[in-house]
Amino acid sequence: MLVSIIPIGNSKGIRIPKTILQQLNIQEKVDLEIHENEIHLKPVNSGIRKGWSEAFEKMAEYGDDKLQFSDIPGEGDFEWEW
Repeated sequence: MLVSIIPIGNSKGIRIPKTILQQLNIQEKVDLEIHENEIHLKPVNSGIRKGWSEAFEKMAEYGDDKLQFSDIPGEGDFEWEW
């Protein structure tokens, strides 16, 4: 894909089409590397919630996915009397 280099302040940059950003799940950052006179961009995701799915599956395997505080009253568990 041929893209144009555009001015960004005192620097230069490229616009990455929205479809490519969505396809690669690029959110805020990319890793830029130079290899043999080529520029390589790799998606970098923040890692928020990364590995949570696997951790929850392991918790379920060990039976550690139960509520820990079932005895704490919640909204509507009792009525106030004045």
